[in-house]
Amino acid sequence: MTKKKKIVLGIAGGVFAALLVAGWFVGKKVYDRKADNFGRRAELFVDKAASWESVTQYIIDSCDVKWEASLRRCVAEEAAGSAIKPGHYFVEPGQTSTYVARMLSHGWQTPVKLVLSGTMRQQGGIARKISAQLMLDSLDVIMALRDSALLAGLGFTKDNVFSLFIPDTYEVLWTETMPEILARQKKAYDAFWTEENKEKARLQGLTQEEVSILASIVKGETNYEPEMPKIAGVYLNRMRIGMKLQADPTIAYCYDYQLNRIFRSHLLVDSPFNTYMNSGLPPAPICVPTKACLEAVLNPDTSQGYLYFCANSNFNGSHNFASTYTEHLKNAREFQRALTIRQKDALAAK
Repeated sequence: MTKKKKIVLGIAGGVFAALLVAGWFVGKKVYDRKADNFGRRAELFVDKAASWESVTQYIIDSCDVKWEASLRRCVAEEAAGSAIKPGHYFVEPGQTSTYVARMLSHGWQTPVKLVLSGTMRQQGGIARKISAQLMLDSLDVIMALRDSALLAGLGFTKDNVFSLFIPDTYEVLWTETMPEILARQKKAYDAFWTEENKEKARLQGLTQEEVSILASIVKGETNYEPEMPKIAGVYLNRMRIGMKLQADPTIAYCYDYQLNRIFRSHLLVDSPFNTYMNSGLPPAPICVPTKACLEAVLNPDTSQGYLYFCANSNFNGSHNFASTYTEHLKNAREFQRALTIRQKDALAAK
């Protein structure tokens, strides 16, 4: 073989090797950007303490990664220029290593459902409900509910903040802050208070805040939605004849909902929320009213002229209504007897 031929072969070999290396790198890039690298779906909640390494390892352990080196290579590229963003994410089959790494560095979150429902009558309970669903500490929630400046910007105070909440299911980012959550509530509040609902409140002789207050009492009385308009009607009937509301839920509120049973002595508590001692509505809501309770106050059933009601003695959540005090006393005695027996049986069973 001539010297010239050897040189040509050497050059050709070098070019071929260079092409192989280039092809290898190009192939990796193409795979990273185009190939489905995940065989299984996984949900990720990335908090502030999470690291690129811990999240990457979780994905490897959970997602049936086809080529681990591809994922680690893409993560390294993103980690060199950006911290991992806290949030709620899904890694899906069909996604590429490049997409997943960029998703985590850019914060391309998947929203979560924030469910505000059930009984919300204390700030601590609201804080636990929200913090259990979002990347928020309970203390952050409580501090926001007591932040006068923050609430004033929304048109509320720390005393009537229960009015701001409209129980529902909301689509939010897992990393949303309490100011953002409260802003969402204000948007829902404004959406509820249409011109039609404002007119309904006016026809009942109530302001929007007074509707919320009375609705919170209705919520304290029952979770049985079919009877809510009738219970709202009882209280409106009492207000219209100047009768005290005499609402047991307001007494429970005075005792921070720690009473298992309300006795006559409890009715003497010195509080502006005591509707046995004070006329009219209490100064603020005693819990977060639901939409059904708000609608009940706006569309009350006052047609029967009922002034009294008490829980049904069969404890099915319904009530017995009465127009006269004599009839009410009969219903009340029946319920009290049944309640006493029920409590004795519960103690005996322990």
